Amino acid sequence: MQRRPVSANFKIALVVMAILIVISVLFYTQSIVEKLQEREHESLQLHISALEYIANDSSPNGDYTFETSVTDLIDFPILMTDASLNPYTAKNMDVDSSKLSAEELQQFHIEERDRMAEINPPIVVTFEDSTILGYLFYDESDLVKELRALPYIEILVASMFILIGYIGFSYIKRSEQANIWVGMSKETAHQLGTPLSSMLGWLELLHEQTDDPEALRQTIAEMEKDVNRLNRIALRFSKIGSKPQLVEQNLMETIRKSADYYRRRTPQLGKKVAIIVPDTESVNARYNAELLEWVFENLMKNALDAMEHNDGRIEFFVSHRGKKVIIDVQDNGKGIDLRLKKDIFRPGYSTKKRGWGLGLSLARRIVQDYHSGKLFVHDTAPGKGTTFRIILPA
Repeated sequence: MQRRPVSANFKIALVVMAILIVISVLFYTQSIVEKLQEREHESLQLHISALEYIANDSSPNGDYTFETSVTDLIDFPILMTDASLNPYTAKNMDVDSSKLSAEELQQFHIEERDRMAEINPPIVVTFEDSTILGYLFYDESDLVKELRALPYIEILVASMFILIGYIGFSYIKRSEQANIWVGMSKETAHQLGTPLSSMLGWLELLHEQTDDPEALRQTIAEMEKDVNRLNRIALRFSKIGSKPQLVEQNLMETIRKSADYYRRRTPQLGKKVAIIVPDTESVNARYNAELLEWVFENLMKNALDAMEHNDGRIEFFVSHRGKKVIIDVQDNGKGIDLRLKKDIFRPGYSTKKRGWGLGLSLARRIVQDYHSGKLFVHDTAPGKGTTFRIILPA
């Protein structure tokens, strides 16, 4: 049975979450609209009560100030008709009555009456003996209309942001993928270049040492080292993209092996750097030796590049903490700007003119994806060096 990729599951989860948010916004806005409509209906009922009071009041000198103030509070279109549905008065209509004749105005009110009837059922105005005096038709307020449109505006704006974000992230992803391919090709050339150059030199010596058996044996021994190095490089690249085999073994041997390799390289770089490994005899962990050597080499290479003086120092610290093994790789280089801590592991990012920004990204992937561990900057300060921390399951 095929498993859906994690990225696909993540995208589906995002889509479902977006749909739930949209539905929630629609329901919430609809509840507010219903509450406002209910309040408007109550205002109209109060207005109707005032009209019925006036109609039922037999006193010729009654005070109708309250009833008038109730009518003034209504800020949405209303239309009064008689019992035969003939409009005779209106309020808050979007029309200039001075520009219309009486017939045109009456026709406009009839059209508005029919339109309002489709939106809200009219309210009946009655006399004390339940005689129908007329009907009150009413429209929705501007606030209700705006609230009805609000969710769709929000959805449109959110969709635009999602589209822009998708285009932006797609561009970033393509750019990072391009950087990874370029970086991998350069990393391959770099990894293969050193032993191949050495072998070319040994071949030249072989032509000169045909009459010296002892020198010939030494040259062949050195060539075997370079061939073994090429074989290890091939093993490393073959494990990228596939699940490597993890074996419980002595971590200190792998650290010492990586440190010895870089001790031989530092004189060629024109730098005096001490690489210090603790005397601890054995610390066991489950890992793939070829890949973890690559991690240590990348961290040491990063430390060597950060050395701006000839008195460099790279030191390993290894300790057990419960079910975890902690490996700190500390240098006394120039350190990392705190603003760049999150960027240094991004594929393609590099502060060096000749760098391609893949070493640390590759090292983190090896530790986190292949060994279920962690790799991060534990401590750094400009001018005071950097400590990278690796956490592996014991």
